[in-house]
Amino acid sequence: MIAGYWQFWAVLSAVFAAMTAILAKLGVAGVNSDFATLVRTAVILPVLGMIVLFTGQWQSPSSVNGKTWLFLGLSGLATGASWLCYFRALKLGDASKVAPLDKMSVVLVALFAAAFLGERLTLPNWLGVFLIAAGTVLVAYRG
Repeated sequence: MIAGYWQFWAVLSAVFAAMTAILAKLGVAGVNSDFATLVRTAVILPVLGMIVLFTGQWQSPSSVNGKTWLFLGLSGLATGASWLCYFRALKLGDASKVAPLDKMSVVLVALFAAAFLGERLTLPNWLGVFLIAAGTVLVAYRG
């Protein structure tokens, strides 16, 4: 079944990320960007709670080891910082330029994964990373 493939979920993530950019740009028009981030977060927490509960994926917090808590906590802080910066950028700039520049994270993930996780990318993979970087710069270019 297609739902068992990571590619399916990655494409859905891209679709929802695109929707996020457009909806957020419309949403921040009348409010402070930090307040908009708070509203977004307030919506996400109960929705995810219901998903975890109703799909039977809840697990006891005591079953999670300290290292996992540390990295998930740090990931949460990074996510929050990313969202605050993203909404601020959307408040100030065009969604068609902000969202692609935000996706430079793809390039940074490749670099960080190679440097810190020991992941190996092939020459075609690195070419793709370079093309993503070049494309991002061209889309965000104001000329």
